[in-house]
Amino acid sequence: MILAVLLGFIFAIGTPLWRRILFKTFPYLYSAVPVLLFIYFVSKLPEINGSNFLIETNSWIPQLGIDLNFRLDGLSMLFSLMITGIGSLVFVYTSYYLKGHIYLDRFYAYLSMFMASMLGVVLSDNLITLFIFWELTSISSFFLIGFNNEEKVSRKSAMTALGITGLGGLVMLAGFVWIGSVSGTYSLTELMNQPEVLKTHSGYLWILILLFVGAFTKSAQFPFHFWLPGAMKAPTPVSTYLHSATMVKAGIFLLARFSPILGNTPEWNWTLTIVGAVTMTYAAIHSLFRNDLKSILAYSTISALGILVFLIGLGTEDALLGAGLFILTHALYKAALFLITGIIDHETGTREVSRLSGLQHKMMPVAIAGYIAALSSAGVPFFLGFLSKEVMYEAVLHFPSAAIVLTLLAVLTKICLLVAGFWAGIKPFSGGISDDAQAAKMPSPRLWVPTVLLGTLSVAFGIFPGLVEKTLILPVLNSMAGYEVDTYLALWHGFNLVLLLSLLTLVLGTSLFFYWKPSPEKFQATTRFAYLSPENLVLAFGNGFQSFAERWTAFFQNGYLRNYVITILLFLSILVGYRLFSGVYIYLDWNQISEITTSEFIVVSLMVTSIVFVVLSKSRTTAIVALGVIGFANCLFFLYYSAPDLAMTQFSIDTLTVLLFMLVLFKLPLNKTFSSPKIRIRDAIISLFFGTLIAILALEVFEEPSVREVSDYYAGNAYILAKGRNVVNVILVDFRGFDTMVETVVLVIAAIGVFSLMYLNLNPLKKD
Repeated sequence: MILAVLLGFIFAIGTPLWRRILFKTFPYLYSAVPVLLFIYFVSKLPEINGSNFLIETNSWIPQLGIDLNFRLDGLSMLFSLMITGIGSLVFVYTSYYLKGHIYLDRFYAYLSMFMASMLGVVLSDNLITLFIFWELTSISSFFLIGFNNEEKVSRKSAMTALGITGLGGLVMLAGFVWIGSVSGTYSLTELMNQPEVLKTHSGYLWILILLFVGAFTKSAQFPFHFWLPGAMKAPTPVSTYLHSATMVKAGIFLLARFSPILGNTPEWNWTLTIVGAVTMTYAAIHSLFRNDLKSILAYSTISALGILVFLIGLGTEDALLGAGLFILTHALYKAALFLITGIIDHETGTREVSRLSGLQHKMMPVAIAGYIAALSSAGVPFFLGFLSKEVMYEAVLHFPSAAIVLTLLAVLTKICLLVAGFWAGIKPFSGGISDDAQAAKMPSPRLWVPTVLLGTLSVAFGIFPGLVEKTLILPVLNSMAGYEVDTYLALWHGFNLVLLLSLLTLVLGTSLFFYWKPSPEKFQATTRFAYLSPENLVLAFGNGFQSFAERWTAFFQNGYLRNYVITILLFLSILVGYRLFSGVYIYLDWNQISEITTSEFIVVSLMVTSIVFVVLSKSRTTAIVALGVIGFANCLFFLYYSAPDLAMTQFSIDTLTVLLFMLVLFKLPLNKTFSSPKIRIRDAIISLFFGTLIAILALEVFEEPSVREVSDYYAGNAYILAKGRNVVNVILVDFRGFDTMVETVVLVIAAIGVFSLMYLNLNPLKKD
């Protein structure tokens, strides 16, 4: 499985090579990758029947409990098949849709990286690696959404999506770390075997909140939903892949995965039920006021995601079965509708549904695929959507609390989604040919064949649910429930209230479709309430915070180094002073203090003299040399107290620093001004106060009893573990190797900065 996950990254990194070697055929090469991965996962279907699952272990950072372990069960299998299956169609579709685009290779690289990241999310058995892949989906989707980077609106949409989903991911990471500290493991498999450890912990509610923020932001739940409609500025393949079957369902996957671990509590169930109900109803109603096809699909997608959160929140076997079935149903019909929208836009140049009709006369196969997708989304019998709708109604009708209210909300949502689906899948193709459709022609098979395949699957699975019942849907249900469930899918359950609600939905939805026509005027009518929308509230907060940041920066980051130093010293003085406010406890035993030697007296005198020169000198050169003398005097103290390594290090750094300062000094303008007496008095007071506090703090440290466990450990294990006799070197190179590496990087960056300053032209008007 690790190769399946890494394959997309390998192809993404190798894009320049493939582009150069296989200039014309590299799109087909990329399209073969998801196809091969889809075949691989299909071959694993017999091994995950029932509650069976596969585990692959790969050690990574065992000291921190982080491993590249992968788990393939019913839930991850369903998502893997959607990621690779729909991904295959999207890759093929892209080869023609963006044919001749100057950055086609770059697009395929982003798409491959995203596919690999999504596979990592759904297959990871370790929380930390899941988070890493989670954030990689946010980064790769940022590049995909903002692919048309020359357009300001695309850049803004990409930034908004990255900001919302990235921030949610960081909050989720805090929840993951908390889970690991409470349970002692980051393994999802181990967590499933001990769910009560988390549910009975005092921090359970906070863990839920952190987890929910990550899931809600990723899956566009109210009030974080507004990033998804903006992301529709991306090319159609992106909208199809990210916003129908993969990225937006990552949050759904997370909730489904944690359902047996954190679920079946009032806090879990009611939070998800309420948030899901609000999201699905709010977005479904909003979809009725949209005129742009992509916007209609965006809000209907948000509503569908709300339905999934709603069903997971209900938590009953029927609800979880409905969620698993609707994940597949929605992926099939919504991916088809997005692809069809791309074809319409590609051939007519418009996506306004009020201007489109009669396209079936120009592109019949696309029209058939659109009709199938629309009927499946409506839940018409003999389509897969009918089965998922029936199971959903069954779940809400038999829910023990607030069944009537929940049922009414579910029916209202389904009615609105039926209308939205008919607008996207039927309205552009039926009736007479509109003026905008006159120039349309039959698209390439690479565009319409994927839509027909998706429609065929919706019909096949709807008529023969046994094709996916035992092999796919039941394993998904078992994964979400946490135990083995025995149920079945059937087309006919007799005349009952569920069937009545289903027929009522079809009748009312179809009537509303003929009565309520989309138009720009209806959309404009909703803008009067825009100031109350979550998007505007977030933007207002962002603008206010930016204004505050500008004032804060103008005050503190004003370009004067001396002010930066003063600010730092004042802050540390307040911090240390507050620490010492409760009292100072210093007792010096003068008998334990050794006599001052002549050499020590000379070195201290040298340091004091140098300090006086630094303070009083009006010459930069003199001040820098005096500072160097102070550093060299410190080196002598290290030598006196048997630390030659530190002395040599300090000597090297001080020498380098003085030389660099002197080199930069030659490039700086002459120092023609001198600080006023008031400024020097202010600086002297701050320096003396800060130095006194540090001296007191140092004396307090000396009063603390010596603890030698750490030093004894290093001394005892330096040679055994690192084969080095110099303990200091072993600590720097082996035990704290990463810290030393980062310090080295910082020094290199500083050196580059100094080098740049040396060649800085402070007088650009003056020619060399």
